[in-house]
Amino acid sequence: MSWTILLAVVATLGVALLVQLLRRSELARYRKAVERRSEVRRQGGDQARLQHPEVDLSRCLGCATCEAVCPEGGILEIVHGQAVVVNGARCMGIAACERECPVGAITVTFSNLEHRKDIPVTTPTHEADGTPGLFLAGEVTAHALIKTAIEHGTAVAAEVARRPRAPRDIHDLCIVGAGPAGLACSLEAKRLGLDFVTLDQESDVGGTVAKYPRRKLVLLQPVELPLHGTLKNAAYTKEQLIGLWQRIADRHELPIRGNEVFEDLSRDEDGTFTVRTRTGSYRARQVCLALGRRGVPRRLGVPGEDASKVAFSLLDAHSYRDRKLLVVGGGDAAVETALALAEQPGNEVTLSYRKEAFFRVGPRNEERLDAAIEKERIAVLLQSEVRAIADEVVEIDVGDDRQTLPNDEVFVMAGGTAPTQLLSNAGVSFDNEHRASSSSIAEQGTGLIPALLIGFLLAVAALLWAWMNSDYYGLDKFERPTHGKHDWLRSGRSLGLALGIAATLMILINLAYLIRRSPRLQFQWGSLQTWMTSHIATGILALLCALLHGAMAPRETPGGHALWALAVLLVTGGIGRYFYAYVPRAANGRELELAEVKERLRHTAVDREQFDRIQALIDARQWKSSFFGRLIALFGVHRDWRRFSAEFDGDPAMKRLAHRAYRAALTTAHFEDLRAVLSTWRFLHRWIAILMVLLLAVHIAHALFYGGVA
Repeated sequence: MSWTILLAVVATLGVALLVQLLRRSELARYRKAVERRSEVRRQGGDQARLQHPEVDLSRCLGCATCEAVCPEGGILEIVHGQAVVVNGARCMGIAACERECPVGAITVTFSNLEHRKDIPVTTPTHEADGTPGLFLAGEVTAHALIKTAIEHGTAVAAEVARRPRAPRDIHDLCIVGAGPAGLACSLEAKRLGLDFVTLDQESDVGGTVAKYPRRKLVLLQPVELPLHGTLKNAAYTKEQLIGLWQRIADRHELPIRGNEVFEDLSRDEDGTFTVRTRTGSYRARQVCLALGRRGVPRRLGVPGEDASKVAFSLLDAHSYRDRKLLVVGGGDAAVETALALAEQPGNEVTLSYRKEAFFRVGPRNEERLDAAIEKERIAVLLQSEVRAIADEVVEIDVGDDRQTLPNDEVFVMAGGTAPTQLLSNAGVSFDNEHRASSSSIAEQGTGLIPALLIGFLLAVAALLWAWMNSDYYGLDKFERPTHGKHDWLRSGRSLGLALGIAATLMILINLAYLIRRSPRLQFQWGSLQTWMTSHIATGILALLCALLHGAMAPRETPGGHALWALAVLLVTGGIGRYFYAYVPRAANGRELELAEVKERLRHTAVDREQFDRIQALIDARQWKSSFFGRLIALFGVHRDWRRFSAEFDGDPAMKRLAHRAYRAALTTAHFEDLRAVLSTWRFLHRWIAILMVLLLAVHIAHALFYGGVA
């Protein structure tokens, strides 16, 4: 007995210590995520350039699948047990998070669409609003992904093929642009037998992709091209992809005409379009503009910017050696340019960015940049702006200090201005009044009522079956062998056995959800949302089948215990699935309120030291106190606050803000502690599942080896 007591004490204290260490680590991760989100907002990086995810906290379960599948990283993180957007500016619109969310809690959408003047208004068939027959595809529609561009181009050609063909002297389709959208449109048009022509200002295919830096990885998703099929490689560099596209275009003899610079577009009274380039004109019944979005490179507007040493793109870094180089910009293009130049012998590379941090850079480039800075291969000047460019130097302001840097070349990688005027002249509308109204994404709710309804109907069906056979199920177990239905309702025969097998299959399908959800296991069959729905449905069906398999009279055997474990598992799963979301949602709501109040405090505080003292008090209440310490603080909160706030008596507005922030931090901390308690349900759910599987295995083994029902 003494050994048992000693081992129990050691085990209990060990588990308690482990739980506390894990809890402290979890709070530290949450705190870092909140601090990163606040910093990104302060720097203006919370607004996405094009698309970004929105999270419905009424549904989010905090499974972290979205964070695991995001190829960019750092966009979504788990705070208070739910996904939040930390850095929306990094989002490229891949939407892996939206596809993989098991409960449909994430939607990837455009940022501030109602205020944007650079996104064309199109119909669901990619047709320009108000100009029938004029289609837009790819990057020009503000979708940056190659995969999306290929899908657009394919869909446009298919739509044109469904419409009446043009007369013999007019093309069915004129495609402007031979990038991924234009190439896909051309291939699909060829497959469908359309009379078409493809125009591009360059001599080769590739579009914007061809202008990317040398050896840049440009495709990391599986895509399918018409007439070619799925591209085999998991990833392609720029050179590999352009070479493949050119071979495909040559093999299928696509009518691509290079060195045709698009100038304007007009439409005759009969609906026929005339596309004009610098060298000629082309008539077509339908037109697809598959242009790039970069348009004209964004300029700095400083003296000397027109010098020959200033470039707005980098095609081959190998051409620059033993040079003093300045790269201007804060996105991936600027960082990749600086890294490529720094790899060449003898180069001295300086990267200038006007903001405090690189919040629009992907995690891979961020890691490479940090490594290059640590090795002193790149010098970074944050909060800096170029003021003048001379033959051998560059004048640049770094904070309040003006510096003169020796310089041979300048690369301005500040993005570009979308060709809105060119598109407007062609008949493309950017008027938000013509855009289909899109209300902000509303919370969908937990989905509790539909789920309860489905479960209720299944349970009623099982109840009706039991009632129809109540003459058998109502008998004592010793009287059942003499009943006429015993041979086909008993557990080990006929229908009873089939129900047991069905319950086992339901449990196996239910457990397969865990395999599908794991990001480490490359099992991607079917959508995760469908698997989640199956997880719930099979759990209910497994219990109902097991009840009928046990002839409505489970015994004190491993099989009967497995049935009870399955019933408890269903209850804990329901709590985890539907009711767990409320408290984290409340905590995150308070977190957002606290962030807003702290931002107002930052601007209201008389000096930095005053704000830091308030921040320290908030942090002590939100992240550092123990659960029991905060329980005590509930009773002493007014005393603590009076002691701290006496210095603000002469500033009522400041005092109100600080008090509001203090109370919000305290409330957030209590919600977080309550969330941690509720998360115990998840662990309980998992351990009961393991117990149920073990009991089921014993039950099946006993039935197989001994021919009876355990």
